[in-house]
Amino acid sequence: MINVKHIAKLARLGITEQEEEKFQKELSSILDYVGELNKIDTEGVEPMSGGTDLINVFREDEAEKKTPERKLLEKEKLLAQVPETKDGYVKVKAIL
Repeated sequence: MINVKHIAKLARLGITEQEEEKFQKELSSILDYVGELNKIDTEGVEPMSGGTDLINVFREDEAEKKTPERKLLEKEKLLAQVPETKDGYVKVKAIL
């Protein structure tokens, strides 16, 4: 039997008696499932180090040269999407 109160104490969690009963059942079912997994024959199966065979693709980090016209167009597109602007800037609520 799993001592749920001891686990909760180690995790510094306060639990009620109802929660203790609920977690007792849940933890028991989890451990039963892990027990089932331990029965599986994994002989000859190579361990995985990750879920995919993908690799990172790197490129040079180069600044994109933008014309003043393109910068203005991008700024206008941005400002058109925000709820409120002031003097050409995005207006947000004060945080301090």
